[in-house]
Amino acid sequence: MELNFKNDVEAIEAFVEKYAELRKEIAKVIVGQEDVIRNILMVMFSRSHALLIGVPGLAKTLMITTIAKAIDLTYNRIQFTPDLMPSDIMGTEILDETRKFKFVKGPIFANIVLADEINRTPPKTQSALLEAMQERSVSMNGVTYQLPDPFFVLATQNPVEQEGTYPLPEAQQDRFMFNIRLDYPRFDDEVQVVKSTIHGKMAEPNRVLTLDEIIFYQNLLQKIPISDNVYQYAVNLAAMTRPGTERAHAWANDYLAWGAGPRASQFLIIGARTNAVLNGKYSPDIEDVRAVAQNILRHRIIKNYKAEAEGITVDDIVNKLMHA
Repeated sequence: MELNFKNDVEAIEAFVEKYAELRKEIAKVIVGQEDVIRNILMVMFSRSHALLIGVPGLAKTLMITTIAKAIDLTYNRIQFTPDLMPSDIMGTEILDETRKFKFVKGPIFANIVLADEINRTPPKTQSALLEAMQERSVSMNGVTYQLPDPFFVLATQNPVEQEGTYPLPEAQQDRFMFNIRLDYPRFDDEVQVVKSTIHGKMAEPNRVLTLDEIIFYQNLLQKIPISDNVYQYAVNLAAMTRPGTERAHAWANDYLAWGAGPRASQFLIIGARTNAVLNGKYSPDIEDVRAVAQNILRHRIIKNYKAEAEGITVDDIVNKLMHA
């Protein structure tokens, strides 16, 4: 599909229209949860990955499946269980009829991969995703296999306090751009959900975006200009979370055991850029950084015992730093 625009401004306007059309199709199936859907789409347009956390029954899986149906990309769902092995995700080598080893690709080889209930499997299997998420490739016996482009991991996770769950390693969490929290639906939305689902028929979204369009708009976002004061604000915000360092905020020293690394600074800029464009702006400002900061920082900073004892949440700390 040929995408020809006179300039980037015209392309951005077309992107915003496509985004609105995509949201409209998703809304045929998913009632409410507007912020959650927006955050997932922001991550996808930003060429990254998202982790959705919420109790069972909040339609996390349905949400991602619906988004996949509205975009013309290949899609695989992996149900994470305690007995899942890394080869069940990445693939394995088998002996073919000529007695030569042949690599059989696993379900990771798709544009959109739903890692369903990712924390139901032990850390060994969770870590199998590290290379795929960072390098967009899989290595097997010295041979590297490239994953398709674009490539997104959208993982769902039940709260770690629930039975049969394993905490995700910090290195694994750091690969996710957003940590998105799902709450219970609003009362009116829940009434609508019940009305639309008890008869056993679900609406189907139409395909809105093609693979070529996704890649085009991803490349477009990378060309958006960013001013130095936005870069400085994002890096300073990440630096303020690091206890014991020169730029650490007093709350970081008091309530944090560990702060965010440079990847957080990168994601703050990438997320702010996407947020700005979806709002019809041609360059991000500090408010766009603040708009994505909670989702980016909440899984990259670790509270200490004092914060636990005083009931201070990670979101409380991030909010304090944003308005320091």
